[in-house]
Amino acid sequence: MNKSLAHKERIAGILFILPFCVSLFVFFVYALGRTFLFSLQSYDLFSAPVWNGLGNYLALVGDPLFILALKHSLAFSIVVTTLQTGLALLLAMAANKQVKGKGVFRTIYYFPSILSSAAMTLIFMWLFQRKGVLNQGLSWLSAHGGLLAVALGIFLAVQTLQFVLGRRRYDWVRWGDPFHLIVSLGVTAIATLVLAGLGVGVRDLAEPVTVTWLNTRETFGPLPRTIWAIVAMNTFTTVPTLMLLYLAGLQSIPDSLYEAARLEGASAWQQIRYITWPRLMPVSFTVVTLGIIGTLQMFDQVALLGDAAPLESKITLAYFTYHNAFPPGGTPRIGMASAGALVLALLTLVMVLIQRSVGVSETTND
Repeated sequence: MNKSLAHKERIAGILFILPFCVSLFVFFVYALGRTFLFSLQSYDLFSAPVWNGLGNYLALVGDPLFILALKHSLAFSIVVTTLQTGLALLLAMAANKQVKGKGVFRTIYYFPSILSSAAMTLIFMWLFQRKGVLNQGLSWLSAHGGLLAVALGIFLAVQTLQFVLGRRRYDWVRWGDPFHLIVSLGVTAIATLVLAGLGVGVRDLAEPVTVTWLNTRETFGPLPRTIWAIVAMNTFTTVPTLMLLYLAGLQSIPDSLYEAARLEGASAWQQIRYITWPRLMPVSFTVVTLGIIGTLQMFDQVALLGDAAPLESKITLAYFTYHNAFPPGGTPRIGMASAGALVLALLTLVMVLIQRSVGVSETTND
């Protein structure tokens, strides 16, 4: 009876994992093997494949477009992963505060992640037009920069004055006291309106700012200006999801640890350094790993730009693979595309392994 029950349970287990095994074999093992085979051949989808050996890989090394795509993908991955990890942690710490209406703030933070990538790309393309919202905002800042600087000076002066006067009577008064902030903002707003009416700090622009963000080959630092626009877009849409992971990690840390640290006289920075950060290391490993994989394989946002940006200013490894497989008005090069795809997969694996070794090392040292 026991053998029969064990046999039935074994069959049930096999049946449960069978759909996953089939999909894994068809869409991963078979696809990977087929891609590797294509990478060793010259194939254009219309004629019979011709054996090429390592010719496609050697052609990749000598292809300036591939080298440019590799440079862009690595720089994009490092920049975006760093930005989205830091911003996700800061937003999670802000959302974890015990304040009224925090559910509304969390919803607002997370909202960009539920929008489709295509919709967000079209919105950002509109923002980054020569006469788009971003350039209009830069024009306004250029015209009112002096007024904003004066307003900032007024705010700091009023806030500091309240702090100095308050400390004379109460030792517990802090510079960022909420009541003082409200008073300072009110005084600053009134003073700014008066100065704006008098024309102080406001200048007329000869021409509005018309920076070309997309249809340009100009570079800024390690990336073209076009990809910097994609950096902003990608960071904006991915940070909220990563914020939820950090928020879950923060809520799993017992409050008793912070209470004990405060009793011992630990500052806020020391609590973050010795309590929060070490206990968030597993979450950070997950966040950074997801960031590396997602940024190295970034494709849709580049593809949706279409003719709005030149190829050299938007090319990445994923788009290089697509461009070789489906070149506009050209002959498909499936062998080159397959070789590029395998290089991208290998690069992703290497980056994740490096990140894993660094993460494990930091965890061990802590």
